[in-house]
Amino acid sequence: MSERSDVVPVPEGEYFEANRFAGLSLLLAVVGLLSLGLCVVGAFVNRHQFSFSWLFAFAFFFTILAGCFFWIIVHHVTDAEWSVVVRRQLENLAMLIPVMAVFFIPVLVFRHHLYEWMNVAPGHDPIHLDSKRAYLNWHFFLVRAIFYFAFFAGAAFLLRRFSVRQDRDGNPAYTLKMRKVAFIALPLFAISLTFGAYDWLLGLDYHWFSTMWGVYIFAGAAGSSMSLLVLVITALRNAGYLKDIVTMEHYHIMGKWMLSFTVFWAYIGFSQYMLIWYANMPEETEYFIRRNTESWNSLSLFLVIGRFFVPFVLLLLRSPKRKAQQLCIIAGWLVFMQAVDIYIVILPALHGVGLHVSIWDLVSLVGMGATLGFFYLRILARTSLFPNRDPRLLESLRTTNLP
Repeated sequence: MSERSDVVPVPEGEYFEANRFAGLSLLLAVVGLLSLGLCVVGAFVNRHQFSFSWLFAFAFFFTILAGCFFWIIVHHVTDAEWSVVVRRQLENLAMLIPVMAVFFIPVLVFRHHLYEWMNVAPGHDPIHLDSKRAYLNWHFFLVRAIFYFAFFAGAAFLLRRFSVRQDRDGNPAYTLKMRKVAFIALPLFAISLTFGAYDWLLGLDYHWFSTMWGVYIFAGAAGSSMSLLVLVITALRNAGYLKDIVTMEHYHIMGKWMLSFTVFWAYIGFSQYMLIWYANMPEETEYFIRRNTESWNSLSLFLVIGRFFVPFVLLLLRSPKRKAQQLCIIAGWLVFMQAVDIYIVILPALHGVGLHVSIWDLVSLVGMGATLGFFYLRILARTSLFPNRDPRLLESLRTTNLP
């Protein structure tokens, strides 16, 4: 909840000085280019391994950026006040989704190494595949992917465009426009993320299915994206920005959202596992049997402890949520656990007999991460770091958490 005061003045816009961080931008560009160059080598040296490594990196970053987009539309749909001061960074991060569309091209190119159903001719698996051909076919797969990216990129562009235009004159009509876009985007987001999760991740094993899969991926995306927001806001504050804009009250709320989705992720993950284990159907249990085999079992156990029990205990306390550096450590850990989660989702389809970490896993992560960081810095300098003419800005600045 929030209390309001009447003494907070309206701040002017604050702008990121790109020249101060030209060295960092250059470093990210060099690292990104070198890593992506090595990825090209990996595509020729070991196409099968590279395909899965690239999909792992892609899914990790895409889920986080999709989560950032989710928080934007929730902000507008609920007419939230507290998140006004951090919304611009969510908008900037969501604007990286078109870059992810480019990164999806190798997934399409190497699709035959990833999705076995594309290599099975009609009639060879009548029980598990032929009945799904209306959905599992190459042309429909491509059309769906185009729709997902067009929706995410288009809606993110519109929301940020209206937000930036409002910075000029403070016209409240833009708030209404953004709310309308958000109401339309919310169900489309649910559809796109759910079916994207089925197409790109669950589709690695067309025999397996789970009706909770889309919600499971969403839970990880929402929690890790809020964690990334904490890291980004803290980095900007350490650089001298947003000092008087984002307060410990906002950190406290972000910490509570991190706690909420830590619990939600565990609830969905346990429910999915428990229901499949209880039913004991071979078509459903195959996914978990593979991930409880050999060294995959140790990594799965590490995920359960690291993704739920550790952050749950820490985020239950009030103190870490009100100390930026402590919350940053927890946020960084949750982003790392999102990577572990996606790794366990994807790589056992390739190395079913046990954990096998490849150099291409790391190279793909670094290449995409550095490239996204480079483009983020370029986007960051174009507008104010917060929506300085939003009608709800004062309410956001006055936000306090009741004890």
